[in-house]
This record gives sequence, C-alpha cells and structure tokens, in this order.
Amino acid sequence: MRGFRWPPPPDGGPRTWGPGPGGPRTGRPALPEPETELVTTPHGVRLERLVTGTGDPVTVFAHGLGNGIATTRPFGSAVTGRKVFFQFRGHGRSDSPPGRWTYLDLARDLRAVADLGGATRAFGASLGAGALCRLLVESPERFEKLVFFLPAVLDQPRGEVARARLTDLLDAVESGDASALAEVVSTELPPAVRNTPAGWAYMRQRLDQLLRDGLAPGLASMPEQAPLRDAAVLAQVTAPALVIGCADDDLHPVPVAEELAAALPNATLHVYDRPGVLWSERADLRERISGFLNG
Repeated sequence: MRGFRWPPPPDGGPRTWGPGPGGPRTGRPALPEPETELVTTPHGVRLERLVTGTGDPVTVFAHGLGNGIATTRPFGSAVTGRKVFFQFRGHGRSDSPPGRWTYLDLARDLRAVADLGGATRAFGASLGAGALCRLLVESPERFEKLVFFLPAVLDQPRGEVARARLTDLLDAVESGDASALAEVVSTELPPAVRNTPAGWAYMRQRLDQLLRDGLAPGLASMPEQAPLRDAAVLAQVTAPALVIGCADDDLHPVPVAEELAAALPNATLHVYDRPGVLWSERADLRERISGFLNG
C-alpha cells in the first residue's frame, strides 16, 4: 500500500505516496484494530467476534456485504450495555464454508452470535438487515428492540444497479488490484469527502482490510437473492423497531425501508434527505440509534 497513488492526497496536505507518516496531520489518527476472537457456532461455522462494553442489555450488530466489525462499531458508540460485533461467513477471519449461501445461512450466523452473547437487541445494516429479517421469520419474538439501517432488500432481489455495484466489488477484491478496488470503494464516499483526511483514512482502512482478508466467492450469489418470500410474515414481530433509510441511495432504496417499516407492526421510520448519512449526519445518527436502544 505504500506505493499506492489513488486517491490523491487531500488538498493542502503533503504530496506523499500514501497516507503514512508523511500524510496530513489534520484529523484524528486511525485507531488500532482491536483484538478479536474466533467463536465456534452450533452449526459448525467459526465466526470472528468482538465484545465491548459491560453489563446489560446486550446488543448484537450485523454488518453489510463487504463490510465488518470496523464499519459497525460506530453505530454502537453511544449504546449502553455490552455490544457484540461479528463478521458474517466469508468476511474477515470468519469461516467460508463451501457451496452456495443464502440469507438463511446468514440468519444462522447472526442467531448463533446473538445466542452465545446473550443479546436481547439487534442492529442490522444492509445485508445484516436482511439477515435479521430472515431470522425474525423463524423467531419473531427473539429480540426486544430492533434497528434496521439502510435495508437493501426484502422480498424482491436487488435492482440491476445494486447488483452491478456489488459484483464489481467482489471482482475487484478477487483481482487483488488496489487501484481497481479503490475505484469501487470510493463510491461509498460522498464526493465532497473523498479528498479529505477523513475520506483518505476511510479508504486506507477499507482497502487494507479487503486486500488482507478478501471476500469469499460464496457471497457472489447474495445480490440475486431476497431474505423473505413475502414481507407480510413480519407482522408477527411485535418488538419496537427503528428503520432508517436515506434518499438517493442506489444500493438501499427508500421504498425498501418504507416497505419494511409498514410490515413491522411497531416500527418507526426515519428517512434522511441525502446520501452519505454516515458523513453528513453522523451526530444525529448516533443520537437517534442510541436514543432508541437506550430508551
């Protein structure tokens, strides 16, 4: 990564070959990655896990496709009690069992981590939101509170644009080409953020993680699948739920968030009016999630 020239250094910063010691001095330095553990699940798949915080209640956090523990930790920064973060199969150090995977497999991963950690609340982002929905079909009363952040799909497969974007990510990771991968990952950032110290730090972290750990081939079929046959089955879920959507997000269409909120009997829907909410509305998002879960 030291010889990597994309993206360019933030304006005003030293023109270095990468965001190393000679990089911009503004912004907070990246924190070292915490030490995680591998836990064995009842269905035989070892999953990477990180537990932070103390006491009850316990909240489990499920990440999106191509993401992981590092990208879900900010959502729990103000949430009280213990927080259980993990990597789905095919991500990070978690196992990658052979064969085609489904949302049922991901739901089993999520359930196992939740059961092992004694979680009574659940947060799911994108792919994790889909896995959480699939889990709730089998166990509608499993959790006391639920948060769905940028749900991507319910009972219909993802659209063509979303499938193409995710396929490009998987192909770029498999190629091992840092420049090609950066071009794909850069779409996760709002244009105004890409040439800033914060954007540079995010890119470095994401590229290092993806090039180090890769993504399993078993994930390739996920964009073509839907977690539910009919969203109406969620009518059995009575737990309070918070559904968060974001306008103009091609990967996470607002109608999916609206449909999910309508299907859940006790849901509150909030839709942000522009994409890149993690960058533009971080404080509000943090307060909204923690206020709901801590209340």
